[in-house]
Amino acid sequence: MDYAVDDWVDKKMKILCALGKYQYGDPARGLSTEYAAFMPALKNIGHDVVHFELWDRRLYSNYTELNQLILKAVDRECPEVLLTVQLEYEIFIETLEAIRKRGDVATICWTTDDSWKYREVSRFIGKYYHAMTTTYPEVVSKYHRDGISHILSTQWAARSDQLFPPLLSHQCRYPVSFIGEAHGNRKQRIQWLQKQGIPVSCFGFGWPHGPVSADDVPKIMRNSAISLNFANSRGRQNQIKARTFEVPGAGGFLLTELAPHLENWYVPDQELAVFLSDQDLVQKIKFYLSHPEIRDRIAAAGFDRTRNNHTYEKRLQLVLSYALHAKADMQNLGNQPARPEGRRGTLFNTSKSVLSKAERLSRLVRWALVWGCNRIWGQSRGLRAARRIVFELSWRLAKEKTFSQSGWPARMFPEL
Repeated sequence: MDYAVDDWVDKKMKILCALGKYQYGDPARGLSTEYAAFMPALKNIGHDVVHFELWDRRLYSNYTELNQLILKAVDRECPEVLLTVQLEYEIFIETLEAIRKRGDVATICWTTDDSWKYREVSRFIGKYYHAMTTTYPEVVSKYHRDGISHILSTQWAARSDQLFPPLLSHQCRYPVSFIGEAHGNRKQRIQWLQKQGIPVSCFGFGWPHGPVSADDVPKIMRNSAISLNFANSRGRQNQIKARTFEVPGAGGFLLTELAPHLENWYVPDQELAVFLSDQDLVQKIKFYLSHPEIRDRIAAAGFDRTRNNHTYEKRLQLVLSYALHAKADMQNLGNQPARPEGRRGTLFNTSKSVLSKAERLSRLVRWALVWGCNRIWGQSRGLRAARRIVFELSWRLAKEKTFSQSGWPARMFPEL
């Protein structure tokens, strides 16, 4: 069922946002997209917003402490809404179940990268939230197939405080720019462009210029005759990214790799430009640099579309309305998820002084796995590799239990 924004979200609410302030919890990577976008947008709508740091592992000794503090934050703040952005299993499903049972908090999970993450994470945690969101329309049917009915198909957007009318092409400082991390094949693609005689100014983690501040990002976009966006993802299928909306909103001209459903948000070649291959990219760059009047017209249309339709205030108003309706629906139907198989004692009970046989075995397996990974990847990466191996095995074999306090990842690697 589709819900429109209604009177519920016109009232001031307290919203607890459990997400990371910095990308992957690392200040060196700059502010996370979600923190920089969601916090001010919710305040602009008129809500009281409280941040709970979810991704910075330096703040907590272990996952149990993290989950205890989430519950304490809910008790202390008494929010009407809990909005989370989970990376993996950092929030136990027992924690989500306890919050749902309160009956006074609507829980929302904003999911990212569902092209691959649905299989590994979203399908297991979805039933413990009142509402899930996805930026991949093709995944909605999978949610329904797996018994998760309250799923909202939405998209990224632009920050309203970074909306600036476009500059004309001849006023721009950079002919071509790219802002983003230097991961995957991006370095090779940029090097190939440079070999074709196209200078590209690159900014972000892994590039010589390094990361730029959140305030400088829209300035660079606006001062670029062409802003590039690569749409590749870990899931291999191209995806719509936040940058798709940020560039036109900042007054830039976006030349983006084609991604599924892009036409639902912008009109290609009228509000932004698209390329299909690296060869096509070279041709498009040369065309728009030599036809500034066409470039300027598209940039202006893209800005108007973004300002009118694609801000985070508009997105989050719909998300909040959807979640509140979903919570009411579930309470009326009396729907509660079944608790996963496993230990059913007191939540976060860590008082046992004698280790069980299973716990002793898990510690032995952990020691052997970490020892082997250290031999292969070294101590700095060995622990991370061992933790990843356990997670990859767990979601495939133990499935939903992976995300519980008694799951393999939390038991074998309780520390953050």
